[in-house]
Amino acid sequence: MAHDNERLDMNQPANGDEATADSYQSTNFIQNIINTDLAEGVYGNRVHTRFPPEPNGYLHIGHAKSICLNFGLAAQYGGLCNLRFDDTNPIKEDVEYVDSIKRDVKWLGFDWEDREYYASDYFEDLYQYAVQLIKDGKAYVCDLSPEEMKAYRGSFTEPGNESPYRSRSVEENLDLFQRMRNGEFKEGSRVLRAKIDMASSNLNMRDPVLYRIAHVEHHRTGNAWCIYPMYDYAHPISDAMEKITHSICTLEFEDHRPLYDWPLKELNFEEPPKQIEFAKLNLTNTIMGKRYLRKLVEENYVDGWDDPRMPTISGLRRRGYTPESIRKFCDLIGISKSNSKVDITLLEHCIREDLKMKVPTIMAVLKPLKVVITNYPEGQVEMLDAENNPENPEMGARQIPFSRVIYIEQEDFMEEPPKKFFRLAPGQEVRLKNAYFIKCEEVVKDEQTGEIIELRCTYDPETKSGTGFTGRKVKGTLHWVSAEHAVKSEVRLYDYLVVDKEEDETEENTEQTVKLNPNSLEILSECYIEPSVATADPGTRYQFLRHGYFSVDTKHSKQGAPVFNRIVTLKSSWDKVKNQ
Repeated sequence: MAHDNERLDMNQPANGDEATADSYQSTNFIQNIINTDLAEGVYGNRVHTRFPPEPNGYLHIGHAKSICLNFGLAAQYGGLCNLRFDDTNPIKEDVEYVDSIKRDVKWLGFDWEDREYYASDYFEDLYQYAVQLIKDGKAYVCDLSPEEMKAYRGSFTEPGNESPYRSRSVEENLDLFQRMRNGEFKEGSRVLRAKIDMASSNLNMRDPVLYRIAHVEHHRTGNAWCIYPMYDYAHPISDAMEKITHSICTLEFEDHRPLYDWPLKELNFEEPPKQIEFAKLNLTNTIMGKRYLRKLVEENYVDGWDDPRMPTISGLRRRGYTPESIRKFCDLIGISKSNSKVDITLLEHCIREDLKMKVPTIMAVLKPLKVVITNYPEGQVEMLDAENNPENPEMGARQIPFSRVIYIEQEDFMEEPPKKFFRLAPGQEVRLKNAYFIKCEEVVKDEQTGEIIELRCTYDPETKSGTGFTGRKVKGTLHWVSAEHAVKSEVRLYDYLVVDKEEDETEENTEQTVKLNPNSLEILSECYIEPSVATADPGTRYQFLRHGYFSVDTKHSKQGAPVFNRIVTLKSSWDKVKNQ
């Protein structure tokens, strides 16, 4: 898969120094633009960005790229970054989304300090600016229905037709707009439109709607308003009012840039912000259209917005991803002006690299097979030494209990093994990790089903791990847990939510073409894990030996009955991908 090739260090801390063009070495096209502006003294040597989410859903991994970019640029240039909620559509917005967005941005490691703003803060200003546009003959109230307006708009090859209401006088437009605000008209009956050019080659400039009527309560302003500004009108003005210098957005807004600039020019804003577009994140096996994610939640395909299979930041957090791994991922994919698709294995590579030196490695048996060591004394419990992280000796060691009855993985035994099967088999010997050699002497089966339910083995007390025993060698080493001491747990094995495909996953076609993976979740209800996890707090991460990285679920775990989410498997295909 293709990857963006221009990089910005998203982990760059703010230095507080005055920004100058010579202070920074450009590594992507956005920095080139900023450096040029600094060299030419545009914006008075300031860099001021913003992250402007719409509070109509939870943030996803694509938003993380934008968060890292906007806050990262501000920090790198000693500038500022605002958090602004573009809450102009109360039909879909909710305070739940506002709270989740703030939580996610904080968790990723960024701080907007006292610069938390809302488009709704500016509703009166936006209204007065619209009044000014009407007075200047640049806006008018239109009575066309949505269907009629679409027909009048024209096409890419045909110019549009002017609305019959376009010639209304300034006085009539001011009266009608005030009455729209007063709530005298029903929804859909009238809109305020910009008067630009119905023959423009850019369809966005063919008298776009600036205000629509919506008799809906707003989560911040209540019922104070029944007309609401459109995003393309409110966004540039909000940027200008906040003294934003560089308004960074994704490529689908490139055709909207003339419309972004239009109200700023017509309303004579000094030092208007500059819109810059970059390629959004497209990730294999992932769908990020907010409409479709909402459908998955509302129709109960997933366990809420924070389902660990979801690409939302809250879903990744619950699954066990770290903010450091996501910031590193955003750094590696870089910033580009052309769309491409990033392989999800890169994201998985980042979390493996972040966790491998941080988390303890423990033993967990996910599909247990009972083993009785017949020559081990009944009732005896032996505490064995085990290192906490083989790759990081500084994490020290712990003790694990060993007893007569243990569990191993079902897949680690075969009654009729093929050649080069170096695990346990009748008459075959293996080493138990941190313990002893055992040999399978007998296989016990269920009389009715013939299923193997127990192995009876013997151990060699001379082969204790760490004693320097060299009498003979075995090729297989198995993990295990003591049956008496293990913590019974539920383990959830997550796979990709979406079956990847080659079609372009645009917002318009995903709902029709996306294919959900029917095997995206496997729940194992009878797993046994070494006792060190008994008091683990929700969110604690581990490496399960031979299985992968896991995290204690923050939603369903209970004291003494932890639920574990698989974050990622141990095996990485990224090394193959990056060498292609």
